[in-house]
Amino acid sequence: MKKIAAFALIIFIAFACDRQVYFEPPILTLIDSLDYEQTPYALEIPEALPPQPPLGIELTVEGVELGKRLFYDPILSADGTQSCASCHNQSLAFTDNGLQYSVGIDGISGTKNSMALFNLAYYDKFFWNGRSPSLPHQALLPVTDPVEMHNTWANAIEKIKADQTYTDMFFKAYDFAVIDSSLVADAITQFELTLLSGNSKFDKFMKVETQLTPQEFLGFEIFNREPRQTSFDKPGGDCFHCHGQPLFTNLDFMNNGLDANLKLGLEEVTGDPFDKGKFKVPSLRNIEKTAPYMHDGRFKTLEEVVEHYNSGVKITSTLAPIMLKADINGNPTGIANGLFLTENEKAALVAFLKTLTDDDFLTNSKFAPPIN
Repeated sequence: MKKIAAFALIIFIAFACDRQVYFEPPILTLIDSLDYEQTPYALEIPEALPPQPPLGIELTVEGVELGKRLFYDPILSADGTQSCASCHNQSLAFTDNGLQYSVGIDGISGTKNSMALFNLAYYDKFFWNGRSPSLPHQALLPVTDPVEMHNTWANAIEKIKADQTYTDMFFKAYDFAVIDSSLVADAITQFELTLLSGNSKFDKFMKVETQLTPQEFLGFEIFNREPRQTSFDKPGGDCFHCHGQPLFTNLDFMNNGLDANLKLGLEEVTGDPFDKGKFKVPSLRNIEKTAPYMHDGRFKTLEEVVEHYNSGVKITSTLAPIMLKADINGNPTGIANGLFLTENEKAALVAFLKTLTDDDFLTNSKFAPPIN
């Protein structure tokens, strides 16, 4: 009980310090306390992934089950038509069904592409601009966002309280005297922390369980080489600096040269002009399934993404320094100077990226909608 109370206090403090316009403090609803014993959840971390940092949240079978139900249930939206899963489809690595922008319950379109959901324990900031400092905090914002679920927590909690299945599940998951918004966030977070992806064809190749095709292996080599400087050099995409193994992201926020006129990005949160145009570096795991690409979904295909880095980078004041490398004579050697990949080399790079698709993750019944 002390752990739960401490968690609720931490979430409240996080809200109080956050400057989001959609802030609401946790809504507390008294219920009768019963004495249940929670079952620890045995989290199976794929061999390809590194050890997780401390979660700060105890995963239980009951909490994960509750969080999964909440994730798939439209009960959290004002009109009962949209759930978290409406914009996060498992078969597409929990992205929004190929849409450039998600559309909320009132038919209003957002301005950012829906992010994939997996391997979330490794991140400490969420959303494209990092505006959420924790996964539980992130889970709360869509409910009250007028562009998304457009609800209030008071209304959401009342609907949950009126559902006997939910009151029973909260009893079993928390054995606690209240149902509140922080417990809803905790449960959804517990489920989301089980979304682990690390069994792609490439992972199996690294374990010598399968082989890459010659084209895929060439793409792997290009992925991990510096850009070529002369016609005699082997081709390189310089992808590994920002999308290295095993997570295929450096967990950072960077300006990757999309625009000459920079959008706010991370600056919207930090207020630092040097952060203008910087957005979260996404993982390339399951990238084949998460189109369209970039924070604004501007690229429909992986071929377009590769061509951006091959010849389309915009040089601005906050462009990632790694893209502006130069040799000892001052000649540009980074991506911003171009990759000079041939059509066959670009196709090989795309073929390698597709080996990062984890079909087991995309079809795992543990992550699918509850049966009832």
